[in-house]
Amino acid sequence: MPEYEKAMRPEDITRLFVERSNAGDAAGVAALYEEDAVLAYPPGERTVGREAIRALWEKVLANGPRFEPEQPLPTLISGDIALTSTPPKDGAGARAQVVRRQSDGSWLRLLDQPEFAPPGR
Repeated sequence: MPEYEKAMRPEDITRLFVERSNAGDAAGVAALYEEDAVLAYPPGERTVGREAIRALWEKVLANGPRFEPEQPLPTLISGDIALTSTPPKDGAGARAQVVRRQSDGSWLRLLDQPEFAPPGR
């Protein structure tokens, strides 16, 4: 696996996700997740594990979507766990991730909920 830039702050993961997705790098996107991470995508389903997440992103990125950077909301950190979130530019409601600090000080996604519908939708 290639050597990827590591997220040294929880908020770095969003920037790295956009960069790697726009480059069509599914393996690079998957490298932002822990080995046993859970991604709540496609909507209503769960994708479990880095390899399954990579396979999912290969399919998604094959269509050439473009992602825009989203300004992160304040991160909530407790020890080696953090909650990150962004208000999506596409009006999807909200995005939230639980990330965990790794032994080298970098951060990886553990739980990823990329789409929360606003109440009443």
